[in-house]
Amino acid sequence: MRVLIVGAAGRDYHDFNTVFRGREDVEVVAFTQAPGQNLGELEATNERYPASLSGEGYPDGIPIEPEARLEDLVREHDVDQVVFSYSDVSFEHVMRLASRAEAAGADFRLLGPDSIQLSVDVPVLAVNAVRTGCGKSQVSRGLAAELDGRGYDVAVVREPMPYGNLTERRVQRFATHEDLEDVTIEEREEFEQHIERGHVVYAGVDYADVFDAASDEADVIVWDGGNNELAFAKPDLLVVLVDPLRPDDTTGYHPGETNLRRADVVVSNKENSADREAIERVEQTVREHTDADYWHADSVVTVDGPERIEGTRVLVVEDGPTLTHGNADYGAGTIAAKTYGAAALVDPRPHAVGTVADTLANYPHLEDLLPAVGYSDQQVADLEATIENVDADCVVAGTPHDLGSVIDVDIPIVRAHYRVDFHDGDFGTFLDTYDDELF
Repeated sequence: MRVLIVGAAGRDYHDFNTVFRGREDVEVVAFTQAPGQNLGELEATNERYPASLSGEGYPDGIPIEPEARLEDLVREHDVDQVVFSYSDVSFEHVMRLASRAEAAGADFRLLGPDSIQLSVDVPVLAVNAVRTGCGKSQVSRGLAAELDGRGYDVAVVREPMPYGNLTERRVQRFATHEDLEDVTIEEREEFEQHIERGHVVYAGVDYADVFDAASDEADVIVWDGGNNELAFAKPDLLVVLVDPLRPDDTTGYHPGETNLRRADVVVSNKENSADREAIERVEQTVREHTDADYWHADSVVTVDGPERIEGTRVLVVEDGPTLTHGNADYGAGTIAAKTYGAAALVDPRPHAVGTVADTLANYPHLEDLLPAVGYSDQQVADLEATIENVDADCVVAGTPHDLGSVIDVDIPIVRAHYRVDFHDGDFGTFLDTYDDELF
């Protein structure tokens, strides 16, 4: 059987490693990469999945091609099956790709959790979501801190973001700020706050090895899933977040709805910023799809130096993926600016340059804020130049990382922080409720 894997440099590699590598009855002829899905500049991504990771039968590795070539690749390689392997896309998006594959002459396949999840020797607490930007990392940080406080050695495992040399990134371990010196803004957003709290973070490309390394030094693993991706390990407890600021997105996105239907616990986050009708609508939708336990929670935003915001003209910089393929209209930076009395939010679009201008043009729903795109050195430079061009009194950074550590601008940066507060207890109460499931 000849297989083409449609991906975005992450889950696709995991699917290959767990389902197709080493099989004599399967030849994976290529991966494709989707534009705009955590990839940045196409020329900055890898051209081949390396032979060192591909295994026997692939002495030259596996080609990586643009998704736009899907039909040509199916015909050129006489592909039998196209496997879809990336996340946070609408059902319509998935079926449009299915139609393209079938029209070109191939079958179309989705790999479910039971096919791709690995068994791990220690308990796994997985935090997933129905969409990007629901607040997974806030919850995973709180859970990891509570477990640490109870005397457990905790390792956090993140979904892959393999932007550099894939062989060198087979297993990645991040424990100090020095470990973050050569990573992208997107990686910093996911790793930095865990490290600041003393938690080791693992990621990589080959997750059998990643989980082996993590379980060697940990009593429990917290899976802090990217986007709305499936957990790569079989969870002992699956926590799934929903977002009443995007009530229409509770279902209808892949694989977020799969997460919802398999959840042990659903957390409705950001209720302090949502209206009552949306909160109730989300809960009704969840109840129609699962009988999981349901927890209500707020996303509480604070800032360093609120007096620097009051009465000023503010440029808001938000978490990039939440705004782009997550389709959110705003994030914690916008909430912080309004909460602490900014006189105005400055529109950066007239001042944007290079790749930042391209991003804003591609996502016209974004107004009066900047997504913190930084997959490449050029994107970071363009972000820095755009911020310098804007006439504002300060930047309010709603990114999960310290923006000031990666860009050099004259304008002051006020950092926003956010945490999850449950309505009926704290993270200790939460873990007490599910202690038997985990240990």
